[in-house]
Formats: sequence, structure tokens, C-alpha cells
Amino acid sequence: MKPENISHISEFILLGFSEEPEVQSLVFVLFLSIYLITVLGNLLIILAVGSDPRLHTPMYFFLANLSFVDICVISNTIPKLLVSIQTQNKSITYEYCFTQMVFFLLLSGLDVFFLTAMAYDRFVAICHPLHYTVIMNPRVCGLLLLGSWAMSILDCLLHSLMTLTLSFCTDVFIPNFFCELKQMVQLSCSDTFVNDVVMYAAALLVGGSTLSGILYSYSKIVSSIYRITSVQGKYKAFSTCASHVSVVSLFYCTLVGAYLSSAATQTPLSSSITSAMYTVVTPMLNPFIYSLRNNDIKRVLKALFVKGTIKGPL
Repeated sequence: MKPENISHISEFILLGFSEEPEVQSLVFVLFLSIYLITVLGNLLIILAVGSDPRLHTPMYFFLANLSFVDICVISNTIPKLLVSIQTQNKSITYEYCFTQMVFFLLLSGLDVFFLTAMAYDRFVAICHPLHYTVIMNPRVCGLLLLGSWAMSILDCLLHSLMTLTLSFCTDVFIPNFFCELKQMVQLSCSDTFVNDVVMYAAALLVGGSTLSGILYSYSKIVSSIYRITSVQGKYKAFSTCASHVSVVSLFYCTLVGAYLSSAATQTPLSSSITSAMYTVVTPMLNPFIYSLRNNDIKRVLKALFVKGTIKGPL
């Protein structure tokens, strides 16, 4: 019997992780803990940047925006997973699934563009330090922010409109814990050749251009650091971009690893684990990377903590 094609379905089924009660309880506790740690850590970064005028610089401006996006990324996926485990109901409505996919496309695009803007900021700071305040003025930072939003919205809008034209089969099981563009296209009963071409072309264009920009910036940074004569000067220059290098490496390595592994193994468990690497683990680790390797952030957070403990007893 051929599967029935319908333009609009009522719901999808998110297969996600194991259905064993013991495993589900462990997944619930683990992801709830990760969610709370991620939200708290990124909120502390935003609070630190907003509360100290000395952190009102382009680098921390983009860091605060990146932290906001990380909160949104993890809030777009984990709450639904936690509710599904508690209610033992893995279904998700078509409207909710589509909305989740749209926000994931938008937020992941913002992640990529913000990381690229931060690489450009480090390039200007190290390669053109005397002109840094002139080049990275508030107007330029605002244009980079608006440009990141505009490019992300256009990319998201393109994929979303093309997904709306697809019809789906009645057997609509998603081998993941959230709705993702690639898996939704694979579920469709329509001809998805154009969707596949656009999806991979856009990924290559956006991912390739931003990664090229990051690599070019850091090639110039490494060249500039190499020309510094003093060891202390080299260490100071490298320390200003060490956190960003760590975050970029973590983001792109987990993203590439997830897609390579998902191409080889398509079981719901393996797909969910690999997707969690860049949607859950990366946003959780970003605050730790920036706070542990950044003396300015540690100083402000320590001051806020001391101020809070003094005011608390009073």
C-alpha cells in the first residue's frame, strides 16, 4: 500500500532518545541540569557585560549577543523534550514543529554570523590596534549586528517558504528530539530535489563564506603575533582571542562531526546524540570558556558576587 500524501498533517512523532523508563529519567535530569546551567551561565555573561562600563566594547557587545542567542537556541529545543518525557507523549503538532525548525534556522545562522563578526573584531584589535576605536565604532558594530540578523532572516525565510510547499506521508517519525530542516525534507513525499539543492547550496554559501572569513582573520592574526618580538607581547595578543578560538573550534567541530556521523548512522538515538552536541553542549560550554579564560569577565562576576553576598545579609 502506497503511503498517502497530504499537504498538511496534524502532528509528527519525535523519536528522540530511548523509551526505557530508567534511561528517560536519566535524560530528563541530565538535560534539565544542562538547561539550567546554560541559561544561568549565559545570563551571567549578559549581566556582567551590561553592568560594567569597562566591558562596553565591541568584543563584549558581540559576546552578550552570542549569549542571548545561545539561551534562545537551547530554549527552543530542551523544554519540549522535558515535557515529552514527563507526559510520555512524543507527538508534536505540525505548527509547533515548523516553528521550532524556523527558530533553529534563524538562531543557528545568528551564531555563525556573530562568531564571524567577533573574529573580525579580533583581527582589527591585533592587526590594526591604533585604528581599532575608529574602525570598530558603534555605527560599524550596529551595522554588523543588523547585517547578521538580515542575512539570518533571509536564509531562514528561504528554507521556510520552500518547506511550506512540501507534502508529507502519514508515517511521520522524526529520528531526533527536535524538528530540523534536513530531517523534515527527508520525511516529505514530494520531490525534494530543489529543496536539497537549495539547502546544501545555502549551507555551503553561508558556512563556507563565514568560515573563510574566520580563517582569513586568524591567518592575519597569527602573522601579526609572529612579528611581535617580546614573549609577553605575544602572550597578551594571543590571550585576547584564545576564548574565541576555543568557541569557534567547538562550534564547527561539533557541527561537522554531527553531520558526518548522522550521514553514516541514522538511528534515532545516534541522531539525537549528535544533534545535542551542537544544540545543547556548545551553548552550555560557551560561558565557561569565556569566563574561565577571560580575566575581565571573572573580575566583574566576582565583584557582582561579592556585592550580592554583602547586600544579602543586610
